[in-house]
Amino acid sequence: MARKKKSFELGKEIRAIARERVGRIPSAKTIQPKALRKKPKHKKPPEEE
Repeated sequence: MARKKKSFELGKEIRAIARERVGRIPSAKTIQPKALRKKPKHKKPPEEE
């Protein structure tokens, strides 16, 4: 049985052309939990420290 021909996919072709022009984009960075990246709204009173 003969192999199926690869069909033309426009989306893949557009990405390939963009990669040629711009280059590969850097890999995604992990998102830190919101509690760590968010600054506290109010300062804690000195009695708590």
